[in-house]
Parts: sequence; structure tokens; C-alpha cells
Amino acid sequence: MASRRPDSFDGLGYRGRDDPLYGASYPVRSAGAPAEPQHHHWVTTPPDIPGSRNLYAAERTPLHDDPLREPGGPGPAADWKAPQPGVPPAEQLNRFAGFGIGLVSLFTENVLAHPCIVFRRQCQVNYHAHCYHLTPFSAVAVMYTITKAQGPKALWKGMGSTFIVHGVTLGAEGIISEFTPLPRELPHRWSWKQLAGHLLLKGLTAVVALPFYCASLIETVQSEIVRDDSSVGLLDCVREGLTRLLGVGAPHSRRLLPLSCLLLPVAMHAILRYAISASVQRVALWLHQRSRKQCQPNNPANPLDTYFPELAAAWAGSLVADVVLFPLETALHRLGLQGTRTIIDATDGATVAGNGGSPLVLPVNTQYDGFADCLNSICRKEGGAGFYRGFGALAAQYTLHGALLAAARTLLRLLLLDGKTS
Repeated sequence: MASRRPDSFDGLGYRGRDDPLYGASYPVRSAGAPAEPQHHHWVTTPPDIPGSRNLYAAERTPLHDDPLREPGGPGPAADWKAPQPGVPPAEQLNRFAGFGIGLVSLFTENVLAHPCIVFRRQCQVNYHAHCYHLTPFSAVAVMYTITKAQGPKALWKGMGSTFIVHGVTLGAEGIISEFTPLPRELPHRWSWKQLAGHLLLKGLTAVVALPFYCASLIETVQSEIVRDDSSVGLLDCVREGLTRLLGVGAPHSRRLLPLSCLLLPVAMHAILRYAISASVQRVALWLHQRSRKQCQPNNPANPLDTYFPELAAAWAGSLVADVVLFPLETALHRLGLQGTRTIIDATDGATVAGNGGSPLVLPVNTQYDGFADCLNSICRKEGGAGFYRGFGALAAQYTLHGALLAAARTLLRLLLLDGKTS
């Protein structure tokens, strides 16, 4: 493309009419002189950025320097086909597919899966229960019983506080990375020093969000029967977190552990979860790319294959990390809830016959001295299966997430096929 920038343009400004070089490129025309064509313009068109136009396959961006054809002859657009009015461009279909699958994944992970998260946490802290709910069938049955007795709000409680914890985590990570040399993202070629700093940032972020996470944990596991709706607010999680951090407000039980006892286990859990999830995600993407090259070496890329493998790999990474660290999460939840005088639902599905069939509620009265004592006590009194209480709810959560991802991928594939054939 020919340059439209004036000869006197130096990149930082322009030369005025008093500049002696001005007249060399822009001759002054008198009032009586005939008009001469001006080939230079101060107002230029935007640059031709690749990808700024929605082009079809085998199309090219028309250049401004293409010679003009005769009227009725083949014009500049004759070399490339004009888009049909009824068919959306391929780039828009790709963006729509990626946005649709990502939105389904985000909605499922943070909204639809919240009842499974609530019931899983209740099972983890309920050491009285005889049923461990290691399969999704028993977990779904009790979840249905609790919802039928207390209403839909019984398993959707605390969802606002979980969003607040996510926001605090993201904000703390951004602030710490701005004021410290700890990298928020790893480059393509990273060093061991950068990796150590990145993992340290994940641990510090979890430590900062710990008070608010404990407050959110209380909101998610506390029974709706004893909850006062008039005193419940959206920012209660922030208030309760600051109260526990500063040690003010209503006094708790003497069994309440200080946050300093939870700093190291919480940081270790956050670092291990991120490391396992990221490693599994990278391995899954590598296996997908390798199998794709072997099976379809010359076929063009499917628009859905650009976005779906990353979401599927992230789903697999989170699943493996949660399964491996489930015992550690059980211990952390019990320690974070100890001494808070929280009353939870009976996860065995037991009901009171004389009170309209409402489920039983139980207090959480643990007396652990620390993280090591909690692990030893669970192993001694409940066995190895005690670390996996509520594992069926985790299985139901990821089964729902994976099924909706597959359904969204199938639906968008059909829509793309209809758009191409119509």
C-alpha cells in the first residue's frame, strides 16, 4: 500500500506553513491560479489491520492501490467472493462458539454446581454421620430430601459469599503481583526462580483470602432452619472475615483456632491444587494436539476445536486436583469451622417425625489442637474413608459440569453446520 503520510511529517508533529520545507511538498496556490490535484492528505484512513475484516476462506483484503477497471468490467472485488447476506462470517461463528462454551462452563462451575459444593462441605464437617456418601447416588438422594423439606434455598445458600471470595482472591493476586516481583503469569520459557515466585504468589493469595473463606464456609454449611433471613446481608462475608481477622465482635468458643494455625496448611493446599491442575491441563492439551496431528494432519481446524480442548483440559485438571487433595480439604474445613458454633443439617437424611418431617440439625463440636491432630484423629476414629466424606457430591458436581460442556459442544456444532449449509 502506498504511503499517505506527508513528506514533511516527522512522526512527532507536523511542520507549519512557516517551515521552508513546507512549500516543497505543498505548493501554495494563488486565488486566480487553476486548481491542481492534491495527492497528499492530512487525514489518513485507518491502517489495514489483519483480522479487522471478517473475510471468508480464500479471500484477501483489497488494496487501495488496485487500478480502477472500466465500468462493467471486473472490479477489485472480482477476485474474491462477496459474503452472502444470509450466512454469518466464519470468524463470528468462531467467536460465538468460544463465547457460548465458555459461558456454559462458567455458569455451571459457579452456579449450577453450588448445591453439590454445599452438600460436600456439610458432609466433610459432619463427623456424626454414619453414611459417608462416597457415591453420587446417596448424595443426590439426601440433597433431594433436604431441598424438599427446607425449600430450594437450602442448597443455594452462601453463593454470594463464594463470589466475594473469588473477587478477593483475584484482587489480592493482582495487588501483590503489582507491588512485588512475583510473576502473575509464567512466560512460555520460564526459569525455576520464576516458577517459585509464581507458586509463592498463589500461596500468599490464599493466605490473604483465608478469613473471608472461613466466613463463606460458615454461610454455606449453616442450616437454613436456624438462619435469620432478616439479618443476612450480601456483605456479611466481608464483615465476618474482618471480625475474625481482627479478633473483635461477638466472642466465639474457646475451641476457635487462631488463623495463624491455618496459614501454612492453606498455602500448601492452594499451591498443590494449582500445581496439579496446571500440570494435568498441560498434559491433556499436549495429548490432544498430538492425537490431532496423527489423525487429521491436513484437515482444517474445526472452530470448536479451538476453544473446547482448553475447557476440557481445565475440567480434567480441576477434577484431578480436587480428588487428590480431598483429604486435605476435609481437614481444613473442619479446622476452619471449629469453635464457630455452627449448626448444620444431618447429612444422613434423618427427619423429625413430630415436626412435619423436617431434617435434623446437628452442632459442630470438634476439639482438634491443630492440623496434624486433625489428620490423626480422623484416621484413628473414622478410618481412611473419613477423609472422603461427601466424595459423591464431588463426583456429581464434575459429572454435571462435563455433561453440560459436552451438550453445549454438540449444540453449537449443530448450529455451525446449519449456518454453513443454509
